Amino acid sequence: MDLTYHFYIDGSPEQVWEVFVTPEKTRKIFFDCVIDSSYVPGESIRFIGPGNDGEQTVHIYGEVLEYEPNRILSYIEHPGPSYYPNHAEITTRVTVKLEPFAGCTKLTLINDQWVENHPSYEKADPAWWMLLSAIKTFVETGKKLDLGW
Repeated sequence: MDLTYHFYIDGSPEQVWEVFVTPEKTRKIFFDCVIDSSYVPGESIRFIGPGNDGEQTVHIYGEVLEYEPNRILSYIEHPGPSYYPNHAEITTRVTVKLEPFAGCTKLTLINDQWVENHPSYEKADPAWWMLLSAIKTFVETGKKLDLGW
C-alpha cells in the first residue's frame, strides 16, 4: 500500500523546500493552506486553511517524525476532525526527501504506513500526482498550475 513518487525539478533543494515551509508558497500548492508546525520531531504539524469549519479548518494534523531543512520532512498524518468522527484512528505517514541531482533536485515522496481501510487511500494517488506536478511547475516557472482548485 505504499505510494512512491520521484520528480526531477529544475530548481535547488532550497527552492523546492520553500514550497513546504513558507506560508505564501504553501497556500499556492496546498489548497490555500498554511502548514502550522515548529518542525521539531515529536511536535505537531497541521495543514490549516479554508474548508468545512471556516477559514481555519484543520485539514490534516499529526506529528513530525523527522526534519532536516532542505533535505527531509517526515510526519504521521490524520484527516482533520471535520472529515471523520474516528479521525484520530486514521493514520498514514508522509516522507518528503530532497537531494541534488545533476543540475536539478530529485524530490521523492513516500506515503506509506496506511491503516487498514483508510478512507482516503484511493484518492491519495491522483491527489499526489496533481500536488507534485503543481510543485514542479511552481518552482520552475513561479506560476500556480491551474488544477481547478
